[in-house]
Amino acid sequence: SKMTVKAVKMPCTTPNVYTKVPDGGWGWTIAFAFFFVEALTYGIIKSFGVFFNDLMESFDETNSRISWIISICVFVQTFTAPLSTVLSNRFGHRFVVMAGGVLISTGMVTASFARTVVDMYVTIGVISGLGYCLSFLPTVTILSQYFDKRRSLVTAVASTGECFAVFSFAPAITALKEQIGWRYSLLSVGVLQLSIVICGSLLQPLIIKEQEEVKTQPPEEPTETKYMLENEQTRTSIESIDSGVEITTSPSNVPGNTKAEPKNEEPKEHVQILVENNSTPPEPKTKLLDFSVMRDYSFICYAFFGLFATLGFFAPSLYIIPLSLSLGIGKDHSAYILSAMAIAEVFGRVSAGWVLNKKPIRKIYIELICVVLLSVALFAFPFASEFWGLMTCSIFFGFMLGTVAGTHIPLLAEDDVVGIAKMSSAAGVYVFIQSLAGLAGPPLAGVLVDTTQNYSSAFYSCAAGMVLGAVFLSLVRPCKAGLCHGQQQPAEESAAEVVPDLPDDFIEMDIGKAENSGKGCDSV
Repeated sequence: SKMTVKAVKMPCTTPNVYTKVPDGGWGWTIAFAFFFVEALTYGIIKSFGVFFNDLMESFDETNSRISWIISICVFVQTFTAPLSTVLSNRFGHRFVVMAGGVLISTGMVTASFARTVVDMYVTIGVISGLGYCLSFLPTVTILSQYFDKRRSLVTAVASTGECFAVFSFAPAITALKEQIGWRYSLLSVGVLQLSIVICGSLLQPLIIKEQEEVKTQPPEEPTETKYMLENEQTRTSIESIDSGVEITTSPSNVPGNTKAEPKNEEPKEHVQILVENNSTPPEPKTKLLDFSVMRDYSFICYAFFGLFATLGFFAPSLYIIPLSLSLGIGKDHSAYILSAMAIAEVFGRVSAGWVLNKKPIRKIYIELICVVLLSVALFAFPFASEFWGLMTCSIFFGFMLGTVAGTHIPLLAEDDVVGIAKMSSAAGVYVFIQSLAGLAGPPLAGVLVDTTQNYSSAFYSCAAGMVLGAVFLSLVRPCKAGLCHGQQQPAEESAAEVVPDLPDDFIEMDIGKAENSGKGCDSV
């Protein structure tokens, strides 16, 4: 007979309990929430370029100083990633995301009343930046926990929220500015971002309680009797392992049946019981932040990939409209270019998720191919000289950006990097390392633009960073394979030395010796 422990539906304030990763269930609601969180975080950041020229005129500042607004925002968002991990492990994902939504809205609304660019650094850069971190990272982490086989596809599709946001927000904000000005437009965006609180309330945590099969011992037969071994030689052999061992007179232990096969000991009927793992000794407490991933060479290479690749993530979306304006393209057509880039990114994310969902496939190699093609797209921008050329480059860049941006964080859950067990801590450390590039990327591009008086130099700097990222990404799999190969063999050898396998007929051999010794004494 079997007893099965079923998942019990709990109230919305308590975690969902599953016997295995559900690959659906409440996870679909989490995916829905993540779609809107993406739209209201990264979607707004990538759409911020529509305010670029307005801020330069209002504050009479240069490209590099205005670009520091998004740079500080991205830096704070990524630098505080470990804090987001600690708070999520301590207070839960729901509370942290809701608090992040309040911070984002507060910073954006306050920024609409800013009088200097420094005020924008504090409001959008620091306050909203912290809110972006607290909202995005816990959402993508808990979404990865709800899915296993469909993780890549679901995460890619849900992450298209930012693409639809850029597609819709860029023309909408441009039109809204013409009616009410950039300040009230920024205020409206801040109020809209308050809906992240609603998305955060839907993040219901889950607990996986695995089941293990335990075989009960067969009851002793009433006809069996016990006796103590009397032969000194046999007693000595047995006491060397465990003094006081008593052996029953089962058919496999009596001297006349010393060669009985182990299969005769198996009972005819088996009783199987499914027992939850919580019947075992309690597991150790979960660390709020596990930095042990920094000892994994494959993760270090992957973190350097994220560091350099981040240089090419944000600057193109910030400078595509100024670049198009410098080529004599109108404001409306410039907004269409950014929207086309966003739509292409949707197809890129979905395509990458569909490909990575196929098995068997080495996902890290697919990611590497996409990063190389993304580098080619960045190098192509400076060669565009008119609307359709820039549109073609934007569509190609958007598609390749979607394949990378929608998968680089979920790939942390793959065994080639750290695995799902360390996904939460690894994501915090990984995004934290990205913060350096997020801080330096846009200002570096701005300095190059101010120095060369050419927006093409911004795209060259992004392409150079992406190429370096591709180099480190190519080292992830070799480091993982080499590390595992170096540890597996010593572990197996030490296990063989510490716990040697004893022969099954150890006692029977001693009994046989005892019997032969007894016959020798009788013959004497």
